[in-house]
Amino acid sequence: MAALEDSVFFSTVTELNARLKKREFSCEELTRAFLDRLEQFGPRYNAVAAVLRERALRKAKDVDYDFKRQRHRSALQGVPFGAKDLLAAVGAPTTWGAVPYAGQVFDADATVIKRLDKAGAVLTAKLAMVELAGGPSYRYAAASMTGACLNPWDRTRWAGGSSSGSGSAVAAGLVGFALGSETSGSILTPSAFCGVTGLRPTYGYVSRAGAMALSWTLDKIGPMARSAEDCGVILQVIAGKDNDDPGSAGKSFFYAPQFVRKFSDLTIGYNLADFESYAEPAARPAFARTLEFFRSLGSKMIEVEIPSYPYGAVLSTILGGEAGSVFEELITSGKVDRLADAKQIAGLKASQEILAKDYLKAMRIRSVIQNAFRDLFVKVDVLLTPARNTVAPKAADPLDRGGYVPSPAPKSRGLQGLIPAANLAGLPAVCFPCGFADGLPVSMSLVGRPFSENTLLVYAAEFQKQTDWHRQRPRL
Repeated sequence: MAALEDSVFFSTVTELNARLKKREFSCEELTRAFLDRLEQFGPRYNAVAAVLRERALRKAKDVDYDFKRQRHRSALQGVPFGAKDLLAAVGAPTTWGAVPYAGQVFDADATVIKRLDKAGAVLTAKLAMVELAGGPSYRYAAASMTGACLNPWDRTRWAGGSSSGSGSAVAAGLVGFALGSETSGSILTPSAFCGVTGLRPTYGYVSRAGAMALSWTLDKIGPMARSAEDCGVILQVIAGKDNDDPGSAGKSFFYAPQFVRKFSDLTIGYNLADFESYAEPAARPAFARTLEFFRSLGSKMIEVEIPSYPYGAVLSTILGGEAGSVFEELITSGKVDRLADAKQIAGLKASQEILAKDYLKAMRIRSVIQNAFRDLFVKVDVLLTPARNTVAPKAADPLDRGGYVPSPAPKSRGLQGLIPAANLAGLPAVCFPCGFADGLPVSMSLVGRPFSENTLLVYAAEFQKQTDWHRQRPRL
């Protein structure tokens, strides 16, 4: 087999699927090339939990059989992908990134894996993650049995969030796309730091059956890929009702950008303080250019602030209470002490002390927050803000040391706190690269009302039609 050109590994899923249909290369050839790349570069970034060579090659041969007989199942058919290691895959270790679960194997695939398999996508790897998806909190990027996941743009930097392996693997071209999960920022953060496009779906859109639970009322599974269009195509496959997930919204998703209202009929909410005062100085030019691009689309632009609530404290109480229940046996058995991060160990132990009255109070405040955002989205259709105010931090630095602090403090709170706020409200968001600061990617995010993914993706796709930031790739 002739070696595939490097550009193949950084192609969108629709480009890969089109080339497979044209028989420019077989699915088996493409899959072997991605598997070799995973084995060669995965260890460099601590991005891979397990390479699933035998499973992937069996599937690739089945896909080639389908292509030979003109059986076209989806735009993902034949595309190699990776899944965060909290998703069960038959016969493969599903470690949840944590030593106490190193030998764990499930006898059924997670629902999202089943749906992608039916669509013809090829699972090639389980991708590294922060142990137990980072709950309730952790201090170091090395809080994982695979070590700190490193950023392909600079290996001294962190890939970001508990879905760090998914972000790093997509950025490095080790997979065609990846699945991540978010409870409070774990899709948006690695997407932003690694310069890939990530979609956090509306709560309940995508089944979590077969996924490790961290927080039943907050957890969401979503795609991380090369483009907004990719994310729409993937979401169409993985979304939908699932009786095995009590939190399922019972809704299907169809990627239909052609039916979204014209930009001139939509309203974007933003706040200048987010682009200026709160943003790290080196990132401000990229953010300013992106804001001007969205002004040029003809949408109405109005300045807004998010309501003032203790989003972080409310989310932490809910997450801590639910994680404490999920991992009660781990904690009470003493196996929790085998985790890698001391802060996480302490946080899980402390979760056993959260009182029911405090949890219920947090849930009541959450309802108020959800109503406040419902009112906000009467005025606007989407919120536009930098996905993260800074570039990726050093992998060896404590994560709780804090990021850029503006001085003097801005008069407006802007949309600061939107990640925990939107997760509490179950809102969708898309994150997409918009430039560089000091040689590292910076990204923008769009947040919308529940089930408005098509609108968010249309805006992001338009940006990507007219720019090439999502086409940039690191030197490996």
